[in-house]
Amino acid sequence: MHRDSRAASERLHGLDTLRAAAIVAVMLYHLTNFGELPERIRPVTSFGSMGVDLFFVLSGFLIGQQLLKSYVARRKISVAEFYRRRAFRILPSYLVVLALYYFVPWWREFPPMAPLWKFLTFTMNFGSRGGAFSHAWSLCVEEHFYLLLPLLILLLMRRPSTRKTVAIISAFVVLGIGLRTFLIVHYPDSFWARIYFPSYTRLDGLLVGVSLATVRSYRPSWWSALMRRGHSLSLLGVLCIGSAMWFFGAYDFATRWGLVFEFPLIALGFGLLTASSVSDNGLLSRVKVPGTELLATLAFTLYLTHKAVAKIVMRTFPAITSPQGPASWLLYAFTCMAAAWLLHVSVELPFLRLRDRPARRSMPALEAEARGDPAL
Repeated sequence: MHRDSRAASERLHGLDTLRAAAIVAVMLYHLTNFGELPERIRPVTSFGSMGVDLFFVLSGFLIGQQLLKSYVARRKISVAEFYRRRAFRILPSYLVVLALYYFVPWWREFPPMAPLWKFLTFTMNFGSRGGAFSHAWSLCVEEHFYLLLPLLILLLMRRPSTRKTVAIISAFVVLGIGLRTFLIVHYPDSFWARIYFPSYTRLDGLLVGVSLATVRSYRPSWWSALMRRGHSLSLLGVLCIGSAMWFFGAYDFATRWGLVFEFPLIALGFGLLTASSVSDNGLLSRVKVPGTELLATLAFTLYLTHKAVAKIVMRTFPAITSPQGPASWLLYAFTCMAAAWLLHVSVELPFLRLRDRPARRSMPALEAEARGDPAL
């Protein structure tokens, strides 16, 4: 096998492993918070919300590469084509699940729900206070990212400059830190609505991912040097994330000041792990963990459906789920995977095939994207 082909395969294994770890972490976090899983595991699962931060890094990395590779090949990106592909990738499954939430109240994990127009316009993450389908907030962040990134790249590529790119990325990081500081001072009791959910306070992971994609596309010598240090990247990534967990705790810690620096520190840690997962010698890039390819493929549909499905199972089978023993864990795992698979094969896959028919020549998708990108 040619070395490049082998490397591409290994790199995909690493990204699959991270994507699978992210969706499992998020699911454990939600199912513990809402009573399906036992309270005693909360000290571990309370950190599971960081799986969304990992998804943001992966999304920034993959989508950034998808856009920048056109410029590397001396082709101008088609913004309309990019939007079309994103719409086919995200909207069908999202709208089906949204219809279930809106028209079938039994499907909801909680009775209250934000107005439908907020979900349709991807603005429910502004001023959100939870409720049914509240986890759609991260999809709103992703959609805003998809909307703005190609326009920003078009603007920067008129007169490309390393100094300008670094300045803009740094400005966004500083802006996020400044905004969180301002909001903590003036709205200390509005953590979820004003700090955790809004797009403008959650750009750190996406910025780290795009930065990695930029280095890979335009500084191949730097990227090659990084790719020879897979183990070191993993170690540094774990140290960054571990430091954030040690000093600041989970996102519901008593003092909110940790949020000022916790988001960028966690994003940096996951960025290092992402780079390690596509390196030449990193453990993540070399080891194919059984089951991760399936979890990565179903990550988007799992994210959309797992909260509602788990709550339905909890209400329907109290004799199995009330003891919160191994049988309930297996039941949650089976039903969540089955629902995600059904949505994947009945809605997601047909629209992905439809998307690719007229667009194969103009904008081929990344192999990793075709097998389930982290649009969460």
